[in-house]
Amino acid sequence: MPANRTARLRLLALALLLLAPAARASASEAAAWEALRQGGIVLFRHAIAPGGGDPPGMRLGDCATQRNLDAEGRAQAQRIGATIRAQRVPVGSVLTSEWCRTRETAELAFPGQSRAEPIFNSFFADRSTGPAQTEAARALLLGWAGPGALVISTHQVNITALTGIFPASGEGIVLRREGGALVVVGRIRP
Repeated sequence: MPANRTARLRLLALALLLLAPAARASASEAAAWEALRQGGIVLFRHAIAPGGGDPPGMRLGDCATQRNLDAEGRAQAQRIGATIRAQRVPVGSVLTSEWCRTRETAELAFPGQSRAEPIFNSFFADRSTGPAQTEAARALLLGWAGPGALVISTHQVNITALTGIFPASGEGIVLRREGGALVVVGRIRP
């Protein structure tokens, strides 16, 4: 009998170890949703757009020259909007980069609500513009006063520069303003 009890305790300990990251992620996501309901900020990486970077000759005004959302990405973008609505997050403003994949993500998630903001453009191809662009984006985010949540549809490179996090396609990183800094509250998984 003691051997059975020891084996059960080991299994229980193993189960707790395996569930701990999921519990932390769940708590992080719950905190993220609450922060957004209180007028927080979410930086979404655009929905799934196969490939990496843009093709040579990419032009901002011509979606045919860019890497774009595929059918899965369009469905993911619609789920982003549906989830925000289901979580009862009041959306105050939706900003995007000028890239077609970020604009389409925002339009499918939040029809008619988005506008392009060049400081959220990708600087993947020209890293020299990154520091100044990141500081301008940080200033805009720190100035957000609502009402409602601020939703940004942008690129991995921009989100990583602002938060240190490498998000998946369609993932949201939720921030709140604390003093003169932006603090990561949690992540919204795609």
